[in-house]
Amino acid sequence: MADPVEIRVRDDGPYKVTGSVRLVDPEGNEIAYDRERPLVLCRCGRSRTKPFCDKAHRETGFESCVRAAAAGSAEP
Repeated sequence: MADPVEIRVRDDGPYKVTGSVRLVDPEGNEIAYDRERPLVLCRCGRSRTKPFCDKAHRETGFESCVRAAAAGSAEP
């Protein structure tokens, strides 16, 4: 059985994806990446290597600290 997929939202940074996933473009073509390493995807929109993170968020001052809502919370 494959490792479960986990998408970790990093404070002020990218999405870090671990586990077996396929990354595809809008036409359905698979985008190659090193499957031996976690997949790190841009969240700030400024990467020069989209969809991959190139740490541009550090230069642009991107800020986002997502937290899960507490169980029973009225927030979406």
